Amino acid sequence: MVTATSLDVTRIEPRLKHPTIFKHFDELEPGESFIIENDHDPKPLYYELIGERGNIFTWEYIEKGPEWFVVKIAKRKISDSEETVGAIAAKDIRKAEILKAKGVDFCCGGNKTLKEAGEAAGVSEAELKEALALADKTPVSPSQDFDKWNLDFLTDYIINTHHQYIKDNAGNIQSIAHKVAQRHSDSHPELNRLAQGIDHFLQDLLNHVIKEEKVLFPAIKEAVAKSRDVSFVGKIPAGFIKQPIQTMQKEHEIAGEDLSFFRKLTNNYELPQDACNSYNYLFEKMKEFEDDLHRHIHLENNILFPKAIKLEEEQSKK
Repeated sequence: MVTATSLDVTRIEPRLKHPTIFKHFDELEPGESFIIENDHDPKPLYYELIGERGNIFTWEYIEKGPEWFVVKIAKRKISDSEETVGAIAAKDIRKAEILKAKGVDFCCGGNKTLKEAGEAAGVSEAELKEALALADKTPVSPSQDFDKWNLDFLTDYIINTHHQYIKDNAGNIQSIAHKVAQRHSDSHPELNRLAQGIDHFLQDLLNHVIKEEKVLFPAIKEAVAKSRDVSFVGKIPAGFIKQPIQTMQKEHEIAGEDLSFFRKLTNNYELPQDACNSYNYLFEKMKEFEDDLHRHIHLENNILFPKAIKLEEEQSKK
């Protein structure tokens, strides 16, 4: 049982900081929490916790700079019958659409319970459960039952649908963002930050999909080929898949934070009275891009990645 409720990380010797924090976390009972205080953003710790412990914790900023960063870390208390919103969305595309309509983040925030996700979206758990129950009465299209697709086919679908969408639209969005900033930044200075942010966001995303296509997806396809033919000999070493998946998940988290920043910067893409056609086009395109990226990340975080890790683990036991 942890006796300290607050931990001043600045007072801990650098090499002992993360081990000490992990020790505090491991000693928590489900539902318990502690607070860390630091003089810089401890986000790398978040990624290390995800990689080492998985999605069994919550991370809440109480104070976010500029001088102090205070974070509440809690160990999840999830009953055996309680699913995360990511798992709910992965199993049923109809329920994924309902969660999306309610403003629930089930891609980057897919590790939350229904109650936690509802609180973040400003929707009660009861309202979400009622809406999800109605989904069972709606026919589901077999062609959109992604949870039943073969993993190699799903990787091809992601490349040809979502990766291609990014490649087709990135340059256009960057160009329009700078054009709108140039014309309207005198009266709307936030547009300069938006254009610069979009540049970094899209370049990171283009690099991200290249890594998936060149490294991770071929490894997943080899694992699938081996599951079909035990005599298959691939080029990817055993146990390779989990590490790049953790990296991709970290990058998904960063992309989600970028999208949230853009919405905050633009007041949820609210157009000012002096907005021209290009201004309107940019905001509509950003909303469309965000919607496609959420679907993209959902397919990977909640369906492709967990199944690929499970497949690799099963093969390592043989």
